[in-house]
Amino acid sequence: MRFHTLVGLLPHEAEVPQPIELDLTVWLSLAEVGKSDSPSQLLDYRELYGITGEVVGKAHHRLLEGLCERVASRILEELPVNRVEVAARKPHAPIPGPLDYVEVVISRSRDD
Repeated sequence: MRFHTLVGLLPHEAEVPQPIELDLTVWLSLAEVGKSDSPSQLLDYRELYGITGEVVGKAHHRLLEGLCERVASRILEELPVNRVEVAARKPHAPIPGPLDYVEVVISRSRDD
């Protein structure tokens, strides 16, 4: 998923939106979804995207770690998943040298 949002610790990062990319991996319980090919048993990927977009768009995110935590918490609260992994990449990190991006990955489950 790709978004533009306010992310980072530096003053200009609180004022100028920049691109970030997020990947989500979810683990499902077969007791809840996936047992059949019925639409009533599906996990709607649009809901994953919608929740992620709402969290990303709400405020200035000082840390990628906090953003990942908020996305994971909302998904675990609202969707029938047992575990979620959220990866956030920031391609324009203020690093004094060449790099493709910085990335943070967290994994959370209902048991955490």
